[in-house]
Amino acid sequence: MTDVIDIANDQAEYFLQVALDRRQRQASTAASAEFCEDCDEPIPLLRQQKVRGCQTCVSCQELRERRR
Repeated sequence: MTDVIDIANDQAEYFLQVALDRRQRQASTAASAEFCEDCDEPIPLLRQQKVRGCQTCVSCQELRERRR
């Protein structure tokens, strides 16, 4: 028997996956930034090429991910 909490968890998981998929599609088509939007330091060319749509340097991205 499925209860209300299970249904809510399934919906939350579904909507999270949809949002993550949408963000991934947007990032893969967007141009990478030349300068980090957090610290204004140059983003290395290799990162710009390998991580399509990146907007931050590695250090700032790591900080963002730790905050989540």
